[in-house]
Amino acid sequence: MTPSTDPASGAAAEPRRVAITNVRVFDGERLSEPTTVVIEGGLIVSNADGAEEVDGANGVLLPGLIDAHVHLGKEGQLRQMRDWGVTTALGMGEWSVETLKMLRGRENQGLTDIRSSGLPATVPGSFHSKMLPFPTRGLVAGAADATRFVTNRLAEGADYIKVIADVPGPDQATLDALVSAAHERGKLVVAHAATFTPFVMALEAKADVITHVPRDKALDDEAVARMVADKRSSVPTLHMMGLITKPLSLGTILRLLFRPSLLLTIVSGFRSFSGTQTYENAKESVARMHRAGVPILAGTDANEEQDSPFQVRHGEAMHREMELLVEAGLSTVDVLRAATALPAKHFALSDRGVVEPGKRADLLLLRDDPIKDIRATRSIQRVWCGGIEHVRTYV
Repeated sequence: MTPSTDPASGAAAEPRRVAITNVRVFDGERLSEPTTVVIEGGLIVSNADGAEEVDGANGVLLPGLIDAHVHLGKEGQLRQMRDWGVTTALGMGEWSVETLKMLRGRENQGLTDIRSSGLPATVPGSFHSKMLPFPTRGLVAGAADATRFVTNRLAEGADYIKVIADVPGPDQATLDALVSAAHERGKLVVAHAATFTPFVMALEAKADVITHVPRDKALDDEAVARMVADKRSSVPTLHMMGLITKPLSLGTILRLLFRPSLLLTIVSGFRSFSGTQTYENAKESVARMHRAGVPILAGTDANEEQDSPFQVRHGEAMHREMELLVEAGLSTVDVLRAATALPAKHFALSDRGVVEPGKRADLLLLRDDPIKDIRATRSIQRVWCGGIEHVRTYV
């Protein structure tokens, strides 16, 4: 069955007081007894007087999902995420300042709310600068150039800073300087690190969040212990790690034939890890971090970029990511927290991630119980983004 939803009107909706009755609310640990949750003016409130009732039919009410790693470029992606219950998206590489401005502040239309790092940092000659048509303003000449880069990204509206740890890529001094410059301005730093050596470099640089996990070697005890001691969090993007560790599909190769230099760069990168990169390394890294108490945040690396060899659908991929996290050893409760309260906490989004009075009315009504089976997160009945309701139908 193909899901569809009501189209956004493009105009702000009139505030309504709505009481969602007969729902079991996920409180971060368990489901409540059937209760009522009231929303008004985009917030969860306590007073149900005069509210219009919506029967939850003994379903499960979750906080709206937070995808902790996406790439944004089109309004349609906001709609896709909203339809799949992703009410907040954390952008990790939006190159166009104009596009980012266009996508911001769309919650009054019932669309997914976004945050963004803007353009991530790398150096000339890095793997990513060769693989993607990287804008020159994202290139950092060295450690002495770090302050300029951070200042410019913040001036463009970045909510946090992203750095790309890679080989070849920024040296340790440059990564250190970038993280330090961001921290001096009170900004969180997310580091891309998809293989073991860059992961350790990101740890050494004191990045707050490390996105991806090594595909060439599982994290060892020392790296995991350092994640715990330094209070770092992880966005593993297991779905993406699974794609990267598989041979390129014929369709991808045909698409990349129009970009021969890009295809050559990707193939060369694969050869450098020949015989070592496996999905099991990524999965084992997640299991080891989780057992040690490292906060795991759900993120998909969703993107529709033409230059990307590994495209991932916005919204739907979040549910696959949660399923993979369960397979890696997290409990269903752990995974629900990884998709709601934990990204809200670690990205300082104090107004969401839980179902409580005073919080944003970002809500997801499910037919089935995801604590029993994480696949139940797909049984979406209704979504509220900032209090604006969308009813899921199936055709």
